[in-house]
Order: sequence, then structure tokens, then C-alpha cells
Amino acid sequence: EVNDHSDWYYSFVYPRERERGLDFKEDLYSPFALKFDLRAGETVRIVVSTLDGRRAEAMGGVFDRPKPASDNTLRSVLTEASSKFVIQRPDGAPTLIAGYHWFTDWGRDTMISLPGLALAAKRFDLAKRILLEWLHSLDRGMLPNRFPDAGAAPEYNTVDAALWLFEAVRLYVESSGDRAAARDSFYQPLVSVIDWYTRGTRFGIRCGADGLVIAGGEGTQLTWMDAMVDGRPATPRHGKPVEIQALWYNALRIAEAFAREFGETEAAAGYAARSEQVRSAFAERFWNQQAGCLFDVIDQPGNNAQIRPNQTIAMSLGYPIVEGERAARILAVVERDLLTPFGLRTLAPSDPEYRGRYEGGVRERDGAYHQGTVWPWLLGHFMSAYQRVHGELRSGLLRAFHSHIREAGLGFISEIFDGDAPHHPRGCIAQAWSVAEALRHL
Repeated sequence: EVNDHSDWYYSFVYPRERERGLDFKEDLYSPFALKFDLRAGETVRIVVSTLDGRRAEAMGGVFDRPKPASDNTLRSVLTEASSKFVIQRPDGAPTLIAGYHWFTDWGRDTMISLPGLALAAKRFDLAKRILLEWLHSLDRGMLPNRFPDAGAAPEYNTVDAALWLFEAVRLYVESSGDRAAARDSFYQPLVSVIDWYTRGTRFGIRCGADGLVIAGGEGTQLTWMDAMVDGRPATPRHGKPVEIQALWYNALRIAEAFAREFGETEAAAGYAARSEQVRSAFAERFWNQQAGCLFDVIDQPGNNAQIRPNQTIAMSLGYPIVEGERAARILAVVERDLLTPFGLRTLAPSDPEYRGRYEGGVRERDGAYHQGTVWPWLLGHFMSAYQRVHGELRSGLLRAFHSHIREAGLGFISEIFDGDAPHHPRGCIAQAWSVAEALRHL
């Protein structure tokens, strides 16, 4: 029975928004009501979709299944989800939105998400258009951290977005075979990033005498662990963060490979020499013998020995900066202290600063954002590192997502999860790099 009598509900209260310190009242319009008379055991399925009827029915059927889905079903659902992150800017150019409901298009998130959302599905034209569009915003060797709403100026407050660009380009060229684009469109912009990082750009980003990249100072937050509490970084990482060095080494090796391919022998030799300097300095300065893993940040001015997941990226990129016995020891520590069914914790539970639940108001949540909260996108880099170090895939790491795709944002993977079991989903109900990294491995 359909009751088409409409109603307004004024000052409707959203308890979760009120809990988070956000705008929590809204007027709601109800255009109609549906009424069903059901006997015990009967079910009714309602599918509301912008898709055509057959596709909507097929997608709805996936979520009706009471048992955990197979990897094939998970792949199908996440492949469908991947297209939902592709949006158009006002000028019609394609880009990737970082997550729903709260994000816009972010440089770092786009570069990390592109392989899983576009390349895994062989959407090479889309990947190329997105890469070229972001290259237009390259300025002083930096990609914007994000484009704010309402046409405000882009924010260039990230040290790693431009370095993730190298890995996205490498994977695009490797997957598509588009060597012409590498030569004609990508190589020179990548070279410009290296030039700017060498001589220095915004926020004190520059190379030190040891060849490692220095970024920021007290009061700045330039890596992906970028939460601020009362105007101060919740997880201060100024100095030389571990994943920035891994990304920098990877960038130099990618530039070397392209230079060699394009007949720029002298430039290739220069990049090779610099990458060896970085590798040597990294091995000498980042190894924490006492913990059997890597420091998270050095030259802060001291060394930060907190056990965090950023060190995993030192082994997961196209050109790993750590290999062999040390890599195996690092992975063992990460697995012991950080691995959960939904991703990697951002801090070991044994640390006094560990926060196992992401809840409360803005201040409490931002304080917990990278202090133990689990991030699914990091699981992809753990899997890549594990495969490289041990020569095989670690099975079962995506099993928890088979049921999670029915739990928060239907058909998506959430932004974050609590560090403590049972690891409740938190944050955005649909996050681009969470979906992307699962798809990349599926």
C-alpha cells in the first residue's frame, strides 16, 4: 500500500552529528509512505537507485545474501563502488572525490586511489585524464592537498602528494603501456618536482646534506597524518618522516628509469647516484635496532621511535628502499602490533598515547585520528610488502570486508575503524582509497 500523503518534519535532530559537534538539525520532507502486511518469514526488498531496473535489481540481490560473500562478489561490489568516486569539476574535467560525505578531491588521496579505482579496471583513458588534470595544478613542485568547496584557492600544504604522483604515473605506464604519454606528458613535470624538492619549496620542504627530504616545522602537519587539535599537530611529524624518504627514493628511481629510456644518460646517472645516497643514509639513520623496525621520524630534532604503519611503505612501492632480512623484521613488528582484520593501526596499543576508540567531539576524535585508529588503505601496502618480502600473497586479509560491505555505506568500505576490537567502522561511510586498495589486490 502506498500512502502519498506528504509530511514535513521540522528541526529533525541527528544524534550522531550532535555528538560530533556538527550542525545537527534539519527539516525533512517525506513525499510518501510504503506499508506492507507480512507473515512470519516473509521478506520484502526495496531497491532505490539511479541505475536502470536490471542493474539495480542485480546489485540489490548481492546485499540480500545472509552469508559472507566470496572474493568474486567482493570484487564485483567494489568495482561497482569504484565508479562512484569519479566526479566532474565545474569545468567538466574528471577527478576523484576522496570520500562521502565530507571530502572534496584531495591530491594525496587521488594519487593513492588511482591504481585501484581506475587502473585495476583497465580504465586507462580515465586515469590519464585525471593525471593530466592534476598536472595542471602542479606549482613549485607541489600538488594541492585539496581543492576546497566553492571555488576557493587550492591548498598546497602536503609534502607527499607530489611524490605519490610518481608511483601513480609508474603504475599507469606499466599497466597501459603508454610510453608516449610518459615521454611527452609526464616526464618533465616529474623532473620539475625533483628540482623543486632539491632546492626547496613551501613549508621548508627541501633536501638535506644527506639527500633525505626535510619537511615542515613545529606547528605544521604536511604528511597524511595531518590532524590538528587546538591549532597544534596531534601527531607531530616535522623533520624527516619515514614514508617521505621511501617515496623520495622511489621518485628518484622512477626518474632514472624514464631518463634512461628517453636517452638522457647523464640525467639518469645523476638520479642513480642520488638514489644510492638516499638508500645509504636511510639504512644508516632509520634503523631502530632496539625495536627491530624503523623510526617513524628522524631529526625532529631527535628520533621518534613510536611504532607506526608508515614504515610499511618503505617496502611496498615499485622501488623499495628496504629489502631482505630487515624488511622481514619490520613486517613482523607491523603484523604483531598494528595488523587488524580491517587494516593497520596507526599506533601500537602498547604506546602510552594509543587511543583505541574514535569517538566523542571534534577535539577527541581528531586526537584519536592517527593515534591507534585503523585505516583500511594501509592494508594494501602491507599486502604488497608481504608479497615482496615473502614471495607469496598473505591469504585472508580481505575476509572481514565481505560482511563489512553491508555494515556502513552499503557496498563500500569505510574510512577508518576503531583500533580496539570489535573495530567499529567510523568516519566516512565510503572512502576512495579504502575501496581502491582492496580492489588493487583483488
